[in-house]
Amino acid sequence: MHLLNIKPILLTLAGAASFLISISTIAQVNTGLPTIELKTGIYRIQAELADTPQAREVGLMNRTSMPTNSGMLFVFEQKAGNCFWMKNTKIPLSIAFIADDGKIVNIEEMQADTTNNHCPTAPIRYALEMNKQWFAERVIIPGMTVTGLPKK
Repeated sequence: MHLLNIKPILLTLAGAASFLISISTIAQVNTGLPTIELKTGIYRIQAELADTPQAREVGLMNRTSMPTNSGMLFVFEQKAGNCFWMKNTKIPLSIAFIADDGKIVNIEEMQADTTNNHCPTAPIRYALEMNKQWFAERVIIPGMTVTGLPKK
């Protein structure tokens, strides 16, 4: 009777499973999104544009960092009470909910990897996610305007 050494086979299978999990994680990161320059107060922001259902669904999931004056702008077809959560989002963020006229409606601080809902206090078409405390550190508050928003 001939016995196979099963250890190399198990290691190969474990490596393949790890590779597939890595590919799955990569697939859940928005890459290659167009960027847009926004401005609020004296600050310029390079924002990735999440203006499709898939881009909005993935958002900033699985990222481990984001440059200081960079963020993600979510654009919705209709203004509504679009709420956000942080499932699979590895970095804490601040979100500004923005009305059609560019005025910030409210700003929320969001903890990484949670499922707490963060909602606008009025119907909005835009939401801008930045690193946590970005708005507070620059004294950007509700009522201030964000310019450069795309028109849909």
